[in-house]
Amino acid sequence: MTNPTSLLGLEKLTNVRFKNKDLLYQALTHRSALRERAKHGHNERLEFLGDAVLQLITTEYLYHLSDRPEGELTNWRSALVQGDHLYEVAMELKLGEYLFLSRGEDSSGGRTKKSNLANAVEAFIGAVFLDQGLDEARKFIHTFILTHLKQLIAKGKHRDEKSVFQEMAQEKTGITPTYSLVTESGPDHSKVFVCAVFIGSEKVAVGEGNTKQKAEQDAAKAALKEKGWK
Repeated sequence: MTNPTSLLGLEKLTNVRFKNKDLLYQALTHRSALRERAKHGHNERLEFLGDAVLQLITTEYLYHLSDRPEGELTNWRSALVQGDHLYEVAMELKLGEYLFLSRGEDSSGGRTKKSNLANAVEAFIGAVFLDQGLDEARKFIHTFILTHLKQLIAKGKHRDEKSVFQEMAQEKTGITPTYSLVTESGPDHSKVFVCAVFIGSEKVAVGEGNTKQKAEQDAAKAALKEKGWK
């Protein structure tokens, strides 16, 4: 289990000094550690809140940044808030070192698991918003997330993977991909959707996310890899 005093290092790195330390502890507590850390609770509700704050601040930033068409701005936003990018942000912050995990989750690689780290970034944003307000959350998001936009565009990360997969599938097979919801589980504030993508009757890949749209994007990403089209 992480030593709580080490959280001072995270506060120093992010330049956020929490008034309510319980919010910081909760943001870094994985569901698996709830038994040991029942006082603070796990971070899924903060993740839900942080996702909304991140979407708002990113949308506001892009609106003022450029007069590009809505579709292009949407793709830029997707690149900034997607799990892959948040994972990279978490790695930059060494966030895995600060997570509270069960021994089982820790021993199975939970500190480097992409979903754990991306979710913790969103939960941290939610905690900053509750503790410090929207302006401080905006400062954190601008400093650690929005500054990467040029690099993401240069790497082609702003390309909508559903659109890319559709273009490639139509070009190579003449068939437009379709998506199907496989499962939907979890409480309302923490849903997990699993979707499959098909080319005709062939199930190419599956993906998951906390919204149906994210699950479809994840499935398209997996399908591009499966087909070797990316």
